[in-house]
Amino acid sequence: MTKRSAPRRHLSTSPFKAPVAPLAKHFALGERVSHDRYGLGTVIGVEDETAMLVDFGSHEVRIISPYTGLHKL
Repeated sequence: MTKRSAPRRHLSTSPFKAPVAPLAKHFALGERVSHDRYGLGTVIGVEDETAMLVDFGSHEVRIISPYTGLHKL
């Protein structure tokens, strides 16, 4: 049996900064993008803001949200 702990919460009186959630990136069909690993590509499919299909020329890659390493051009 595994024990799950409650999520941590930030106290307003804490001297440490509260953790910041990364902003969600939004991409549209046909938008040109650059990926740190795959290079330049074009968005060819979007799945309800959870994943997208990007054509990098020689291959297509399904990238899952939060789209780390992916940047708009």
